Amino acid sequence: MESEANRVVKKTRPNQRMQEWIDARKRHHLSHAQVQMARELGMNPMKLGKLDNHEQEPWKMPLKEYIEHLYLKRFGKPSPDNVASIEERLRLAQEKKEAWRASRRQLSKEIPRDDTTTTGGSPRSTWRFPNS
Repeated sequence: MESEANRVVKKTRPNQRMQEWIDARKRHHLSHAQVQMARELGMNPMKLGKLDNHEQEPWKMPLKEYIEHLYLKRFGKPSPDNVASIEERLRLAQEKKEAWRASRRQLSKEIPRDDTTTTGGSPRSTWRFPNS
């Protein structure tokens, strides 16, 4: 068995959906707050390009201002209460997952499994139809 201290911390990559938001943040020069606002509004990170003003459409608002305008219109406040970057959200989710796994490991160590009550196989392998 590996001890907790000998375990190598593996750097996890964000899933594809979060990676799309990271790329969109870099591509459109958005702040962490603006990304969080866009996510709460249900925007698609792959479609932000067509919402962005490319200086060819004078009637169109710049993307940053447009996201802030929609957020204020829908939620009635200028920005989210707690702003966290996508990387920070991923880190917190990973810590929560590790804590859950550690508690499950601790629980399985505290409650020994009684192998004498099992039938030796899965319950499905011993189950039969009543009329056969």
